[in-house]
Amino acid sequence: MEAKKYLDALTKATEEWIAFNKVLGIKVEELRPGYARFRIPYRPELLGDPVRPAIHGGVLSALVDACGGAACFTMVHVNDRLSTVDLRVDYLRPAKPADLICESEVIRMGNRVACVKSSVRGPDSDDPVVVSMAVYNVRRVNKEDENQGEEKPRKHRSTE
Repeated sequence: MEAKKYLDALTKATEEWIAFNKVLGIKVEELRPGYARFRIPYRPELLGDPVRPAIHGGVLSALVDACGGAACFTMVHVNDRLSTVDLRVDYLRPAKPADLICESEVIRMGNRVACVKSSVRGPDSDDPVVVSMAVYNVRRVNKEDENQGEEKPRKHRSTE
């Protein structure tokens, strides 16, 4: 698949096909190989602490995970699969009631594992409210089967 078409399809999948992303209101601002930038427009329903007020930490971690996964998807074949193995989220300060911007960068793409660093900030600040490191499992599709989207059966290590 042509690179631009793939990134367009990834944008559509992120914004329209993943129901939870739609609930959060995630918008893709930029995708390029190894990088993603997402935005969640502010709405009062995202508050976790209405007294402070501050956006719920679950919104922040979901944004980091979605954006980090998309950064990985920019570096794999269209039929490859990814899943989150580990997600560390450091909450540095409360996220004020404003849009959230997440930037994710792949720092290592291996054959089976990808590592991504991310940060979330508000629209008027370069100071992050969250920093994150994530590890994603990468399941590669055999090149012979790339049109079918099927994985080649693998033997268990003990039988090889």
